[in-house]
Amino acid sequence: MKWLWPLLRGISIGFFLNTSLVKADSDLGQTLWVNTGFYTAHFDQNKGLRNANPGLGIELSLNDTYSFTAGGFKNSDNQHSDYLGMYVMPWRWHSWKVGAVAGVFDGYPRAHQGGWFPALIPVVSLEGTQWGLNTAIIPNVKDKLYGGISFQLKYKLTH
Repeated sequence: MKWLWPLLRGISIGFFLNTSLVKADSDLGQTLWVNTGFYTAHFDQNKGLRNANPGLGIELSLNDTYSFTAGGFKNSDNQHSDYLGMYVMPWRWHSWKVGAVAGVFDGYPRAHQGGWFPALIPVVSLEGTQWGLNTAIIPNVKDKLYGGISFQLKYKLTH
């Protein structure tokens, strides 16, 4: 039941942002997305890593280029991780966006003893009218993090 508190926290944050910030500033074009974690196809399949990384997160788009993101998930080492960051997606073609997410993560035992660490991750995003998909390339960090291609399905709560 360790997942219950992060789930409730994420729902509370999403509800607050949905009802307070986004609706109050709807004329600014903010969009709120919610996601249920990641699926990661690891480059090294022989490490016994967890590919399914369930969790709960939000993404608050400020405009077509910048979005805040925060959430929690069960990481590839079977530990709980939290994250906080900002997407910067300067290139756009139809429904596709390309850029990176800059942020901080925790919960990886071999990276900073499970504490917070910074990350810069390349991302390609496809955003439809109601559903979206973020695809990230996670680099290998020797003896600390195992890389892969990570997929994050997201659902648009507000327009």
